[in-house]
Order: sequence, then C-alpha cells, then structure tokens
Amino acid sequence: MFEKYRTFEYTFAGRPLVIETGKMAGLANGSCLVRYGETTVLATATASAKPRDGIDFLPLSVDFDARLYAAGKIPGSFNKREGRPTEKSILSSRVIDRPIRPLFPKDLRNDVAINLLILSVDPDCEPEVVAMIGASVALSISDIPWNGPIGGLHVGLVDGKVVINPTLSERQKSILELTVAGTYEKVVMIEAGAKEVPDDDMYNAIMDAHEEIKKLCLFIKDVVKEIGKPKFEYPSCELDHDMFDKIFSFCEKDLMFALDTDDKNVRDERVEPIKDAIIEKFSEEYPEIPDIMEELIYKLQKKIVRRWLLVDKKRVDGRKMDQIRPLDAEVAVIPRVHGSGMFTRGQTQVLTVCTLGTLSEVQLLDDIDEQTEKRYIHHYNMPGFSTGEAKASRTPGRREIGHGALAERSLLPVLPSAEEFPYTIRCVSEVISSNGSTSQASVCGSTLALMDAGVPITAPVAGISCGLITEEDGSWSTMIDIQGLEDFYGDMDFKVAGTHKGITSIQMDLKIDGLTPEIIKEALAVTHKGRDYIIDEYILKAIPGPRDEVSKYAPKMITMKINPDKIRDVIGTGGKVIQKIVADTGAKIDIEDDGNVYIAAVNRDSAVAAQEIIKAIIFEPEVGQIYEGKVTRIIPIGAFVEIAPEKEGMVHISKLENYRVENVEDVVKEGDVIKVKFLGTDEKGRLNLSKKDAYPKESTVKPAETTVNEEKHYSRPLRKFEDE
Repeated sequence: MFEKYRTFEYTFAGRPLVIETGKMAGLANGSCLVRYGETTVLATATASAKPRDGIDFLPLSVDFDARLYAAGKIPGSFNKREGRPTEKSILSSRVIDRPIRPLFPKDLRNDVAINLLILSVDPDCEPEVVAMIGASVALSISDIPWNGPIGGLHVGLVDGKVVINPTLSERQKSILELTVAGTYEKVVMIEAGAKEVPDDDMYNAIMDAHEEIKKLCLFIKDVVKEIGKPKFEYPSCELDHDMFDKIFSFCEKDLMFALDTDDKNVRDERVEPIKDAIIEKFSEEYPEIPDIMEELIYKLQKKIVRRWLLVDKKRVDGRKMDQIRPLDAEVAVIPRVHGSGMFTRGQTQVLTVCTLGTLSEVQLLDDIDEQTEKRYIHHYNMPGFSTGEAKASRTPGRREIGHGALAERSLLPVLPSAEEFPYTIRCVSEVISSNGSTSQASVCGSTLALMDAGVPITAPVAGISCGLITEEDGSWSTMIDIQGLEDFYGDMDFKVAGTHKGITSIQMDLKIDGLTPEIIKEALAVTHKGRDYIIDEYILKAIPGPRDEVSKYAPKMITMKINPDKIRDVIGTGGKVIQKIVADTGAKIDIEDDGNVYIAAVNRDSAVAAQEIIKAIIFEPEVGQIYEGKVTRIIPIGAFVEIAPEKEGMVHISKLENYRVENVEDVVKEGDVIKVKFLGTDEKGRLNLSKKDAYPKESTVKPAETTVNEEKHYSRPLRKFEDE
C-alpha cells in the first residue's frame, strides 16, 4: 500500500534518529515522521498554490502542536481538550520559526504552514529538537522553495563539559540550556538560558554545536538527494528595479534629512510628505505605487540606513557604533505595589511592577514536559500607545509571550530559592514607549523592581542588543544598542542578558542566512561591555542592592518545619483545625508533604500568632521536663492540667505535694497556674504529670505564688524565616 515508504537512520548524539517518509500526510507538500529515542513528531510543510495578494511579507506560520497524550496525560481543563497553545508550545514555535524564516526567498508571498504534531515524548529526547529537525526535513524534501536544510540541537554544560542533547538527568545538573540551529555553513539561530556562564564558555558551546549540526545537515542532504521534489516556480513579488531607482534618485536627499533624527515622531512626520510627493510624481507612470507604498518606503529607507551604517559608520541618531543611547533608571515609582522600577533607554521606556505572593500561588502547568509549576512568573505587555498607534488592547500575542519568557529566563538564575525566600514572585513589564530593544529594557526594569521589592537576588542583571549590517562581498559591521530603524533595516538582533560574572540568556533573530564565528564572538564581546556599563552606571546607582525588608503591603512570611506525621493534626478532620487557625488569625497557611509550613499574613503579628498555634498543636512534651500549665478541672483523685492547647494531663493526688493530701482542692483550684513535671504516658497514651516533682522537696510554695517560666520546651528545634 505504501510504495513510497522510506526510512533513513542516523546516529545523533549517541542515539538513533529515524526519518520515515511516504506513509503519513501524503497530501502535504512535504511530510515526515521523525523518531528520536521514543520521542515522535509528525512534521508537515504545506504551501498555497498562489501568492497572497496585497502583502509585502512571507505569510509563514509555524505551529508546535503538543498533545498531552504524548506524555500520557489528560488535559486538566473542564472540556478535557487542548485549547489555546501553552506558553511552552508558543515558545517552541518561535524557536523553530526563527531559523527557517530567513532561508525562504525574499520575494515569496505564498502562504506556508509548518505543522509539528507531537505524538510521543521521551523525557531524554526533547521534542523541540525533534520538531525542528522534522520541519527542516519536511521543507527540504518538499517542492516549496527554501534554502535549507538546517540542523538543530540542545547543548548542556555539565561539570564543565559540553553535552549535546543532554538527557533529563543531565539537564537537571546543567548550568546551560542552549539551543542552536544552523546550515552547514553558518549558525542561523541561538537561544540560551544560563547560570552566569562566561562568554568564552558560551562561544565554545555554540561552536561545538555547529560541528554537530554540520553532520546532521549532510545527513538531511542525502535524504533530499533520494526523495526530494523539484521546487515549484512562483511569481516574484520584487519591486520593479527601474521604478525603484527613479524614485530613490527623486527623494534621496529628502529621505536622508527625514531620517537624520533620534526622535521617532519627528522622523515619521517628515516621511509623510515624501510619500505624497512620490505618489504625485510617479503614480501616472506607475499606477501601482499607492498599493505598494509601504513596501516601497521601507526599502527606500532601508537603503539609506544600511549605507550609513556600513559605509559611513553613521547612525540615525548620531551615535558611534559602540555607543549606548541616553539611559535612566529609577525605583519606587508606583505607591502601594510591592516593588517597581522604570528603565529608560532613548525613546524606549519600560515600567516593571513586582508582586509577592504565597507559595500556594505558583502557576500550575499542564504541558508535555516534566515541569508542573512556576514560582517566578514574568509577563510583558506592549500596548499600542507605546509606538504611537491608536489601537485597542488585546490579549498578548506570540511576540509578547516570547519577550516575557526571555526576561523570565534572564532573571531566574539570580533569584533566591523558595527556602531562602518563600514567596511566589510575579513581574509585569509594561512597555510605555518603544523604539527598539524593549525586551532587554524589561530585563533591566525587572532587576530594579525585584530589588525594590526586597527580593534578595544574588546579582543585578542587565540586557542589551547588538545589531549587524552585512554586504554581499562579506564585509560586516556590528553596532550596540540598536533602535527601531536599525532593527527593521539591519540583519540581526542579538540580545544578551547577564551579570558581571556571566550570561543568563541569549536570543538571536536573523534576517540573513547565518552568522560566522567571528560575528558571534564580536557580538558576545560588545554586549558584555554594554551590560557591565548599564549595571554599574545606572542600576546600582538607582538602588545599590535589594531592600532589607519587603514592602509593608507585601505578605509577611514565616517558615517552620514540622514532623510530617503531625500534618494531619494541624489540618484536622476535614480541614477544621487549619480553617479555624486561618479564621482566628487572618493568616494564610501552606503545608507541604515534607513538613515545610509557610505562613503568610498582611502583618507579622498575625503570622506569629498562627505560628504559635501550630507550635502548640505539634507540641510533644519530653519526659523529665518541667512545664507550666493551667488547672482545668478537679476530680477526687487528682487535677487535670493543660500544659499546651489540646495537651492535657493529670496530676494524681499523690503527686500534688511532698506530704499526704486529703483533698485536692486544699492544694490547687481550677484556674491556678502551676508547674508540673512530665513523667510519661500510660498504656492509653494519657499524660502523667507531677507537681511535687516540679518543686524542690523542701518547698511547699503554693501554686499561686509561683513565677511564670518563659522557657518552653519542644520536641525539636523549629526553623523560622525572618524577613523583618
């Protein structure tokens, strides 16, 4: 039945990689089933027969469809069905989109859809890598014009050694989470999260990854030689070159003047009359000009900006190639919130607000990987007013989710553990003005907000981007801190965040077919210099370190450790005990299975009150120790004494005094506070107490005359988290 069925095998990082074609999804332009270990992905590439009218870009979509059955899970939603893609799926789609997009012909306008259906997941073989390889194979063997193949892989750094496609156990020990994609010739995409990894170690890991990628690309090329389809012809959507040259000559000087400012609003105002002049002058000769004006003006500006940068070493705002825009940093800009920081770089301005919550407020994750919750959450919003656009706010798109995740990844390595700082932490970066590098400004603003909130981060983190201009002759030039125009018209946005010590994240966006090792090394060097400058001159001058205390509006936290066997006593039947503690004190209490107890309250007195009640509940007296207690009731043979809440024992009449006692009430009365010695428990678990053994034998001091003993004895020391 499957006459065209073929399999191709390759050993990839010591594990078998199997490509199957000709059996599934036969109506797609290209398809393959990729198996790596037991991770299985169906990759398809489909293109429309005709270009889409009225657009000036490639309509490419990449969907990473993670089905929970792949990990043996049932969705936790009410409908028990996958809905909106998870954040992890969106980030995986973006990671795969970035390396394949630059390799399509610049004038292709046909819709192209890449679908990556995750069918099964082996924890040791990450589906993101398998999906990227599947996308490369599906496109390469299809008839869709594309200048691949690419290869992709993950890199770890375990005990100082580079590990290609680390297993789950290796990833847990690794200080680096690096994803690299590339063609045989160049590196096309880099994305990394790291625990302050030095530049040289990062560079070496990237180079080691590219060597593996080269071998993988050769394997895919062999597959294409055997089963690849001829690429289809398509109508070019390139602008008419003669028309472009005429218009450029007409408006070159006016455009140069319009672009020669560091104010985005001024630049936009200057460009509008130029558009009108072009239409008036050329629309009769070229009637299509009004329809293609946006693409035309884009390419006219691009030609000028690229010439300035590469030939004249001139930047739009007059800066040197290694010069950062004017900066500003401040904290505590918003009242009542737990922490806030605002970071300004030129016309880019980001306000980040930090909120602290209890550990029960962690984000629960319902996805195909091993992570089930997030304690640190970072969100990024970019409303229309930030770019001067009049548009309504909508739910965050893929770009906003990606930028929030990048800032989150940048700051994770410096955050304290839950044991050190038992809070859930959420940062929200609001872009209030945008002219390039907002994601990296959000990293800087979040560092400020975290320190303002009293989060004891281990080091300040700053982020900055490096741009690139290249020519066909191989010449190139980098620039630090790119603004909007340099991002739009340049070839690269190489974002790096980190501390003085090392890198915490990288994200690289390219518009060309790849980077050479020399460009990567240069980008790492200039961004390191830039982030050091931002940390020293602005962040640490705005706030030299985390505040000693959290905000008075933040919940106050106390942690304690109890014997796990006592958890049921604290919770009580049906939760009655813990609910009463919460009702009486106003505190919020979270108890983990290992006995860690986290108590949160608006004020510290409430938290301490809840802690004291829990201490009393778990209290276990020690044989031979003396305790202070209250006489609760009297019977003919003795008195009952409560030495702690719910901890009551009896003093037998023979244990009241050093002499014979005829009536209990001759010695003690209800309500008296007396000292007693704990003698142990009887066969029914009842506490046996002695008053006479708690006092010197020669003493006959009445209980009412005893002094209060402030010392209390517990079965084990209790650890307390102090935040004030």
